[in-house]
Amino acid sequence: MAKIRTIELNILGQVCPACLLVVLRELNTHRKRLKNGEARLIVKTDHRDTTRTIPESARKMGYDVEVRNLDTCYEITIGKKE
Repeated sequence: MAKIRTIELNILGQVCPACLLVVLRELNTHRKRLKNGEARLIVKTDHRDTTRTIPESARKMGYDVEVRNLDTCYEITIGKKE
């Protein structure tokens, strides 16, 4: 089994719509690796609205999305749809 590459994106301190635009750019940049399961994108954010806008957009693009509420931020993991 191939190792899945983790792409980390720290957008702490940024607010929407900038957060969504930055994440969409990364999704497009790494689209091939994300779609075939070679990579996953992990986004760290402290802007609560992004826990709605980013997952909604990523799901519409065909990705699986998981949102976790950590002590100091939110973590959004985006990857291949199973």
